[in-house]
Amino acid sequence: MRVQLEGQALRLRIDETELTRLLAGDAVENRTQLPDGQVEAQQVRLASCIAWRRHQAGWRIELPEAQVRALSERLPSRDGLQFELAVTDGHALQLLFDVDVRDSARKRLRKPAEGDAS
Repeated sequence: MRVQLEGQALRLRIDETELTRLLAGDAVENRTQLPDGQVEAQQVRLASCIAWRRHQAGWRIELPEAQVRALSERLPSRDGLQFELAVTDGHALQLLFDVDVRDSARKRLRKPAEGDAS
């Protein structure tokens, strides 16, 4: 999972393998060990509605399962899912969730070569 954070905009991009795991009920995670030994982790998992939760080593975004499944049906697509998460003070956090369009095109649109098993 690729995590991009700038100001009040957060973009989470996953590949097809991670999408498969997500749709199977697993969490997808990005972990970074920092020089001081601390580990920061960001997770994505499916739930009934959008939510953000802090945990000891980072945070977790819960995405609406129905919307992620609908997105998976129309891949490859450059259009991801957009959400707005309220914050206590200031501007809302804008969240963009998408699936790598190049990875989707490679895996979903690839035509089998002669001799490939079907």
